[in-house]
Amino acid sequence: MKILAISGSLRAASTNTALLRAIAARATAPMRITLEPGLDTLPLFSPDREGSLTPPEVLAFARRLAEADGLLVSSPEYVHALPGALKNAIDWLVSRDEIVGKPVVLAHASHRGDDMLSDLRRVLSTVTSGFAPDIFLRIPLMKLSPDDIARRCALPGCAAEIDAFLGRFAEFIAARTPERA
Repeated sequence: MKILAISGSLRAASTNTALLRAIAARATAPMRITLEPGLDTLPLFSPDREGSLTPPEVLAFARRLAEADGLLVSSPEYVHALPGALKNAIDWLVSRDEIVGKPVVLAHASHRGDDMLSDLRRVLSTVTSGFAPDIFLRIPLMKLSPDDIARRCALPGCAAEIDAFLGRFAEFIAARTPERA
């Protein structure tokens, strides 16, 4: 079960990226979580560059999503909204098939950010029938270093939350994909 994890932050020491890494470290077979490496390489979306003019970076991103059984997104809130790189990536997928029906869940590394989460939920529920708003993980980790986040997420209580979240996501994917059941 391949999961593509996307962080809405491009920052090297991103809290949300560190959370995704900690979640990936908890994943057990048959689930494997891979962090999306390329949001910062995607050109700005333009409908004039779709179809046969789609940039190779976008095609590579879409292929990684197509190969995934599910999508896990974690994002900070920038000025009460989605970060530009994340919105740009989603915009590139709107007229494509890779995200349609794809199981998608959210994780969040802050006690705040509800405006962004509301926007992200609205956008994701528009682009995929597979968005599961009730499968959600929120672990307040603001102001912690990536190493501190990894340590906190390995503690029994936090690890149990992550394990339960991943279990629900795996069940959701299996229910939507009969050959996985």
